[in-house]
Amino acid sequence: MKLTILGCHSATPRTNTNPTSQVLEIKNHMFLIDCGEGTQVELRRNKVKFSRIKHIFISHLHGDHYFGLIGLVNTFSLLTRETELHIYAPKGLKEVITLQMKLSASWTKYPLIFHELNAEVSELIYEDDKVEVHTIPLKHRIYTNGFLFKEKENERKLDINLVNEANIDVAYFRKLKQGFDVENEDGVLIANEKVTKDPIPAKSYAYCSDTVYNEAMIPLIKDATVLYHESTFLDKNEALCMSTKHSTAKHAATIAQKANVETLILGHYSTRYNGYDEFKTEAQTIFENVLLAKDGKSFEF
Repeated sequence: MKLTILGCHSATPRTNTNPTSQVLEIKNHMFLIDCGEGTQVELRRNKVKFSRIKHIFISHLHGDHYFGLIGLVNTFSLLTRETELHIYAPKGLKEVITLQMKLSASWTKYPLIFHELNAEVSELIYEDDKVEVHTIPLKHRIYTNGFLFKEKENERKLDINLVNEANIDVAYFRKLKQGFDVENEDGVLIANEKVTKDPIPAKSYAYCSDTVYNEAMIPLIKDATVLYHESTFLDKNEALCMSTKHSTAKHAATIAQKANVETLILGHYSTRYNGYDEFKTEAQTIFENVLLAKDGKSFEF
């Protein structure tokens, strides 16, 4: 599981800071999460192949999370894309994007499919044989979702030496990987655990930006491998959280601790601050395993 941060700052883009966007690579998928202004430039800078992006997830309709989308949609057309593009976003974004395409007479030549979200509770919005994606309802100034990306349980690993010793035909290897007991060539039932190893634990990534401190999300992200949680403010500016519906680094750390996640990544920093080490310092007073998002930085888990 690889996460590439294209932008991790709030509000407006600046010379050296980009608004929110990131790419998650999981089980051979490449998911784009939010699409702030400048996203396609950062995709190129980070050598991300445009053609691999087939699903885009937009958390909410504040501009720093989607103003880069129409440009990217149009660029896909200029690159003669033919593959479907699926966009999962709050109701209203389809109207915004299609109006821009209509007024500029720049309709896509590829299928552009919108999945409009308006549920107030968590829902499954994408699933295949490898991955599930669920919404995480957040509390912000407008309707907002985070997203939980979950690998499905991995198959068991064959111990090929033990499989051969047990005289099991290759035709049953698939059943063994799926956890079934099988008969060997002598008609003897072989217990699965005697010839296989436990699978690699499934991983999950919880993306939560933007939101005020919200313990309602904790059951949804419980035991996640990685949590990205907004930390717009330091503790000294906590008074701004209620009016803006944002969080501090300590708020993010508290959520991480209560949800028992393995790793917390902080991001969505206010550009009022000159550096970000203090975000990590404050968060680590509550939760130890803290990483700082940075434009252009990748993490592998």
